[in-house]
Amino acid sequence: MITERQLKVYRRELSPVDFLERSGLAHAGRVAVVDGGVSYTYAEWRDRSRRFASALRRTGLEKDDRVAFLAPNSEPLLLAHFAVPQAGGVLVAVNTRLNKDEVGYILEHSGARFLFLDPELAAQVPDTGPELTRVELGPPFEELLSTGSDDPVDSWLQDEEETIAIDYTSGTTGRSKGVLYSHRGAYLNALGVALENRLGTDTSMLWTLPMFHCNGWCFTWAVAAVGGKNVCLPRVDTAKIWRLLDEEGITHFNGAPTVLIMLANDPAAHRLAVRIRVCAGGAPPSPTLLARMEELNIDPVHLYGMTESYGPATLNLLPPGMEDESPERQASFKSRQGISHVTQGGLKVVDDAMQETPWDGATLGELLLRGNTVMKGYYKQPDATEEAFKGGWLHTGDVAVRHLDGYIELRDRKKDIIISGGENISTIEVEQAIDSHPAVLESAVIPIPDDKWGEVPKAFVTLKPDTSLSSEELVEYLRGRIARYKVPKAIEFGDLPKTTTGKIQKFVLRDKEWAGRERRIQ
Repeated sequence: MITERQLKVYRRELSPVDFLERSGLAHAGRVAVVDGGVSYTYAEWRDRSRRFASALRRTGLEKDDRVAFLAPNSEPLLLAHFAVPQAGGVLVAVNTRLNKDEVGYILEHSGARFLFLDPELAAQVPDTGPELTRVELGPPFEELLSTGSDDPVDSWLQDEEETIAIDYTSGTTGRSKGVLYSHRGAYLNALGVALENRLGTDTSMLWTLPMFHCNGWCFTWAVAAVGGKNVCLPRVDTAKIWRLLDEEGITHFNGAPTVLIMLANDPAAHRLAVRIRVCAGGAPPSPTLLARMEELNIDPVHLYGMTESYGPATLNLLPPGMEDESPERQASFKSRQGISHVTQGGLKVVDDAMQETPWDGATLGELLLRGNTVMKGYYKQPDATEEAFKGGWLHTGDVAVRHLDGYIELRDRKKDIIISGGENISTIEVEQAIDSHPAVLESAVIPIPDDKWGEVPKAFVTLKPDTSLSSEELVEYLRGRIARYKVPKAIEFGDLPKTTTGKIQKFVLRDKEWAGRERRIQ
C-alpha cells in the first residue's frame, strides 16, 4: 500500500508550465510562435521562458507576486503565460480596452508588483497608484531577458491548487472581480480544449481572440502542449487575417461571431485550401452565416463559458449525420451550448430549490457548473465567493433548458448583461456613469440589436428639471469615465416606465426595441 507521503513524492503537481518544458525537447525544431517578422522554435522559446523567469527572480520577484501585463496579442504576453508562473508569480493579463481608471483599479486591487506595458498603451495607466516595477515591451523587455539564465528554473510550486493567474471579469455588477485560476485548473482546461478542438503538431493557431480574455480560453497553454504554432495578431484586421490564413497555413482561430461576420464580408474573402476550425462564443451562428462559412471552408464550433470557468466549459458537438441536414436544422442545433468538454467535470440545470429540471428542452432553470475547471474563488471577496458557490455548485446566473440528449441551451441571463462583440457590458456600471452627470436625474440602459456587434447599449435618460443635455455632450462625458465600447450607441431622453412602487420597467423598453426580433442571449 502506497502511503499518502509516498504518493506526494511520486506525484508531480500539475502545471501548464510543464507543457513548454516538454515541447522544448519533444518539438525542439518546430516553430512555436510567430510575431510579425520574429519567430522562435520550441527549443528557443523554452529558453526565453527560462530567461524571463530567472530574470524576474533576480529583479526581486517573490513567490505569488502578481505580474501584470497590459499588451495586445504578442509574443511577450504569450511567453508570460509560462515564464511568470515558472518564476513563482501570478499573471494578471489586463484588458487592453479598459480606460485609465479601470486599469488603475485592477493594478491596485490585484496588488501587482510588476507591470509589463506596451508603449502604445501607456496612456491607459494612471500616473499615480501602487508602486510598480515597470518594463516596456521592446528593447527594455529584451534587455531584462538578457539578464536571465537558460538553465532550468527550480520550481517554487508546492500545491497544484496554487494560483497561476487572476483574470478580471468585465464588471457585470460594477467593479470587476478578480477570478482565481489554479495551476491544476489551467492544466486541465488546456488539455480539454486541445482534445476537443483537435489540436496537434500540425496546428497553426491565429490569435484573433484576446490573450487577456480568460488567458485566451487557455489556448495560450494548449497550443504549446501539442507542439503547435502560435501566430500573433495584435488587433482584428480582416484583410491581414485573410493574408495570414493563407501564408501561415492557419488551422484554428477563436473569437466572437462578429469576427466571422467581418471576415465573411471582407473583399478578400475566398474559399480556403485548408479547412479551419473556429470556436465562437456568443450568439449562435445564423443559417446565412453557416452557409457562408461552409463556402469559405470554415467549420464554426459554438461553445459556452465564463471567466469563472477558465473560458470554455461546454461546446456543441454535432451528432453523426447532422452535417447533411439543412442549414436551418444545423443552425437550430448549433444554437445550443452543448455539453461539458472532456475535462470540465459537470453541469446541471436546476429550479429555485436546486432540484434538477426535466430534460425536456422546455423547463427553465439556472445553469450550474462544478468540477476541474471552475475558479478557486474571487480574489479578496469571500462573500461574493460564498454566494457564487451556494449549494456546492458555481451559479452562472444563466437561465437554460436541457434537451433530451443532455445538451443545454441558454434562454436568458439573470443579470442585465449586454454582450457586444463578445465583450460583456454591465448595465449597472453604465447607468452609474450616466447618473453621475449633474444634469441627469435617472437612467436605464438596455441592449438593442446591432447588425455588426449583435447588440449594443442604449440609454434612456431622464434629465433634472430646468437642465439641458445633448446626446453628443453625454457621450463625450462618458468617454472619460468608462471604456469606449461601453458607451451607449443610442440615447433617448424622456420619462422612464415604472411600476406603482417606482421600479423602472426595463422589460417595457426591451420589448419596444426588440419588437419583431428575437434576442437569444448566450
